[in-house]
Amino acid sequence: MMTLSEMAVDVLTCADGREKAARSLAHGKAWFDMRKTGDLPDIGTASPPDFPARPDKPELLSPRDVPRRRPGTDAGRIALLHAVAHIELNAVDLHWDIIARFADVKMPGGYYDDWVKAATEESNHFNMVSDCLERLGSHYGALPAHAGMWRAAEDTAEDFMGRLAVVPMVLEARGLDVTPGMIEIFRKAKDDESVAALEVIYAEEVGHVAYGSKWFHFLCGRHELDPKEQFHSLVRKYFHGLLRPPFNEEKRAEAGLPPDFYWPLTEDLPQE
Repeated sequence: MMTLSEMAVDVLTCADGREKAARSLAHGKAWFDMRKTGDLPDIGTASPPDFPARPDKPELLSPRDVPRRRPGTDAGRIALLHAVAHIELNAVDLHWDIIARFADVKMPGGYYDDWVKAATEESNHFNMVSDCLERLGSHYGALPAHAGMWRAAEDTAEDFMGRLAVVPMVLEARGLDVTPGMIEIFRKAKDDESVAALEVIYAEEVGHVAYGSKWFHFLCGRHELDPKEQFHSLVRKYFHGLLRPPFNEEKRAEAGLPPDFYWPLTEDLPQE
């Protein structure tokens, strides 16, 4: 039987998107089946790769080189879905990576439950969006994609709290801001299947941001740190650029992110 860390590395070292999602879902089911006994299965240790395995396509480009397409066109909507699929596949890896990379830090069982659950949900998201692409005559890998998605993971590879601050509490929180606008684009196009997929993603991403906030606050309490000050310091250290409004304040609050956490990061303030 694999340890949880070995399961994580098995996902991270799988290149094909659909197969990566399938392994993620299988390992997630195995984890929760074992958890039904009430015991905490072996977390173990394993060495995650610096960069997860990826298929030959899509071609990964610098963000400024990724072609812009109008969302009001069929090609533009396909490009938007392709970008979402790429984000979701990276999210699968990010959630398994945070398990394996920081396995040396003793955490409660609920921590592992949360991130395994998040990883399986992201796997379903990738599959749903890939299905939408294929229904529209395209597929994941048909277009170039953003090469910078893993940068936050590389930057925080040795900083557990930094990872929690930047990935779920900044990057995934940004998804809460922009997804309602994407849903409206597909609603206007009367693409009900894509609307349904994006609505599932929108609802479940609130939970992923909440997991980040919960465990960030847990570690701050463990180390007797002020969560807001620590969050500001880590985001300024690891996030490249300022946070940009508008913010979905309602959903951010639902996920445990009050405005005084993120509004100060829209300005170039000195280090605290």
